[in-house]
Amino acid sequence: MTFEYAPAPESASVVNIADSYGLFINGKFVPAKGGMTFPTINPANEKVLSKVAYASKDDVDKAVAAARAAYTKVWSKLSPAERGKYLFRIARILQERAREFAVLETLNNGKPIRETRDADIPLAAAHFFYHAGWADKLEHAGVGNNPKSLGVAGQIIPWNFPLLMLSWKIAPALAAGNTVVLKPAETTPLTALFFAEVCQQADLPPGVVNILTGDGATGSHIVNHPGIDKIAFTGSTEVGKLIARSVAGTKKSLTLELGGKGANIVYEDAAIDETIEGIVNGIFFNQGHVCCAGSRLLVQESVHDEVIEKLQRRMSQIRVGDPMDKNTDMGAINSSAQLAKIRELADVGGEEGATRWDNGCELPAKGFWFRPTIFTGVTQAQRIAREEIFGPVLSVLTFRTPQEAIDKANNTPFGLSAGIWSDKGSKVLWTAKNLKAGVIWANTFNKFDPASPFGGYKESGWGREGGRHGLSAYLKGGK
Repeated sequence: MTFEYAPAPESASVVNIADSYGLFINGKFVPAKGGMTFPTINPANEKVLSKVAYASKDDVDKAVAAARAAYTKVWSKLSPAERGKYLFRIARILQERAREFAVLETLNNGKPIRETRDADIPLAAAHFFYHAGWADKLEHAGVGNNPKSLGVAGQIIPWNFPLLMLSWKIAPALAAGNTVVLKPAETTPLTALFFAEVCQQADLPPGVVNILTGDGATGSHIVNHPGIDKIAFTGSTEVGKLIARSVAGTKKSLTLELGGKGANIVYEDAAIDETIEGIVNGIFFNQGHVCCAGSRLLVQESVHDEVIEKLQRRMSQIRVGDPMDKNTDMGAINSSAQLAKIRELADVGGEEGATRWDNGCELPAKGFWFRPTIFTGVTQAQRIAREEIFGPVLSVLTFRTPQEAIDKANNTPFGLSAGIWSDKGSKVLWTAKNLKAGVIWANTFNKFDPASPFGGYKESGWGREGGRHGLSAYLKGGK
C-alpha cells in the first residue's frame, strides 16, 4: 500500500529577513570596514536570502575591544545572580520566537522544519535555561571554591546546527562571567544575526556578545587575536589542528569539538525493529550533517541479512524534499561544496568494491540534494569506512564476536560517539567500557541534554560542552 501525502508547508511569512545585515559589535549593527558583503542562500532552491557583512581584521579588533570593555566595566562586576537573569531572559525570548527561529534555520540551513521546530530551537533555549541556573553556583563547577572567569572568549561554530551550536558556546561563557566574540559559519549566519536581536531585546549590556560574519579568514583573525583569552571551536578536524597549532605557546585556553566516524553496534539479541529506527535516526537525521552520526554500522553476522532487509524497507519510506514541508524527513545538503564531497566519497565507495543502495526517490531540480544511501560489503580499509563523509551515507560492516566489534569500532582516528543495541544490560555495559568514544548511547542514538557533557577523544577534539564539564572550560581556579 502506498500512502500519498498532501503538501503541508510551513509559512515563511513568520520571519522577516532584511536585504542586508551588518556586524553586531558593542550592542549595535554596524557595517564592515570597507563595506564588503557576501550572499547567503537557501540551499533548497539556491535563492539569495540576504547579503551579510564580511568582517575584516579591523572589525575583529573593534569587536574584541568592545568585549574587553564590557567584561572589565560591566559583566565581571555583576553579581552571578544578575548574570543568570539575563540568560533566563534570553531563554524565554527564544521560546517566544521559536517558530520564527525554526523557519529561519530551515531556510538558511536546508534541514527539515520538523527538526528545527522539534529539536534545534527547543534545545537551544534549554541550554540557556540550564546555564542560567549555573550562574550563581560556579563554586560547584569543579575548579575550586573561588572560580574566576577567563575574560573574552572567541567562538567559531559550524553550519550543521547553527543556533544550537551558538547556544552551546554562548550560554556557558556568559554564565561563567565571560564576554564573547562569535563567528557563525559562512553559509548559515542568519540565526546568529537574529540572536543578536534577541540580545538587544533582552537588554544585554553592549559588548557582552559580539557577532562577526565572514569566512575562514575572519575566524583566523579571532583565533590569533592577542586580546582573546579562550578559543572554542566546533568544526572539521583539519581546521581544529590548525587552530591548536596557532594557540600552542600562548596563554589561551582551548576546547575543540571536531569530526567523528561513530560506530553503531547491533548485536544479535537487539530488538531489530527498534534498532532500525535508531539506525535511521543515527545517520539520516539532519541529512547526516552530524559530527556524532552513526555512520559506521557494525552488525553481528547472524542478523545481518534481516537488518539490511528491514533497513532498506524503512529507507524507502524516507521523504526527501522541500524542507519547509512538515512531511519532509530529509532536506537539502547545506552547500554545493559539501554535496561535491559527499558525491566524491560515495563514488569512491563503489569503485573500491562496496555495494551501493539508495532509496531511488525523486529529487528536486534546484538546490543541493542527495538520496539516503547505504554501502554493504564494506571493509575497514575502504575510505568510506575511515573518512568522515558528513552526509546521509551509511557504511555497513559485520562482526562475529563482541571483541571483534570492539576492535573494529575502535579502529579509527576518531573517538566522538558510538551506539550499542542489545537486550542484555551486561553486554551493553561491557561494550561501553571498552569503546574509545566520548559519547555512547545504549538502545537509542542522537539524544542530547544540556546537563550531559558532549565531546570526544583522539582526533575528535578535547574538552567537553554541556553539563558541569562544559561550564568548567570557561573558568579558572581562583585564589
